[in-house]
Amino acid sequence: MKNLLEIIGKTSGKFFTVVFTKKDGTERVLNGRLGVVSKLKGGQTMVNKDQFLVVFDVQIGQYRSVNKDTIKEVRFGKEIFR
Repeated sequence: MKNLLEIIGKTSGKFFTVVFTKKDGTERVLNGRLGVVSKLKGGQTMVNKDQFLVVFDVQIGQYRSVNKDTIKEVRFGKEIFR
C-alpha cells in the first residue's frame, strides 16, 4: 500500500488513474490530479488527510475523497501499479 501512495505522491500534479473500493463496497475508477486549487471556493476540508486523499476528478470537475486503505491500483504514465 505504501508504494502506491508514494507513486501517487510522485505524480506532481499530473494526471493519474486510481482504482479503489467506495464506502458502499463498489469499485470505482477515478481519473484525476492532486493539488488542483482552481475550483476551491473557500473553507477547509473536513476529511482526515491521514486516511483520505483529496483528488480532483477531471471527468466530473469535482473533488473526491479516496480512502487510502482501499486503493487497489494506480495507473501513471504507461505503467500500472498494484
